Amino acid sequence: MKKLIFAIVALFAAAPSFAQFSSGGFSLDEEHLYWGMRIGVSFGGIGGDIESDEGRTGMTLAGVVGLRVTENAPVFLESGLYYTQRGANKLNLPSSIQNPAKAEGHLNYFEVPVLMKYGFSLEDNVAILPFIGPYFSMAVAGDTKYLKRPEMGFKLGSGVEWNNLYAELAYQFGVTNIADVNGCSSHGHALNINIGINF
Repeated sequence: MKKLIFAIVALFAAAPSFAQFSSGGFSLDEEHLYWGMRIGVSFGGIGGDIESDEGRTGMTLAGVVGLRVTENAPVFLESGLYYTQRGANKLNLPSSIQNPAKAEGHLNYFEVPVLMKYGFSLEDNVAILPFIGPYFSMAVAGDTKYLKRPEMGFKLGSGVEWNNLYAELAYQFGVTNIADVNGCSSHGHALNINIGINF
């Protein structure tokens, strides 16, 4: 957690120097292609036959790219590559599983979302951007016993951009079964809070 706090402080401290390489402000009418960086925190959990008895708080790091898809409205398609820590600190396992006392479900994912965003201007340099879309992820590290590595689901939330600074709140829920136990069904979910910079 100390590393996360330090990274967030460093990101904001560097914001003025980043801004000089950008257009200097955000405009829904002028932005057609952008890229950015994200850092934040994820509050993950697992529900179903194998469920989280204790959720997991982890870190998120990402690089994103967005493209305006129509000239008639501020509609953007955004994707990128996320590294995110989700899962559970403690799993509640079915009685059919032997020796379940110390089961953990720490899952560290590489994740690719495909989000559709629509921008609403509040004033000259401030915009609200609600979004929704699918995500595809693969667990590349962590304790994956009883859990499958691939996951697919949906993410929805909203971002706010002021000049080149960006913040968002999002909820994601898995639709694929990640339980690696016969006869069991489980799905991941997480609440995400991210901040970042768009260029």
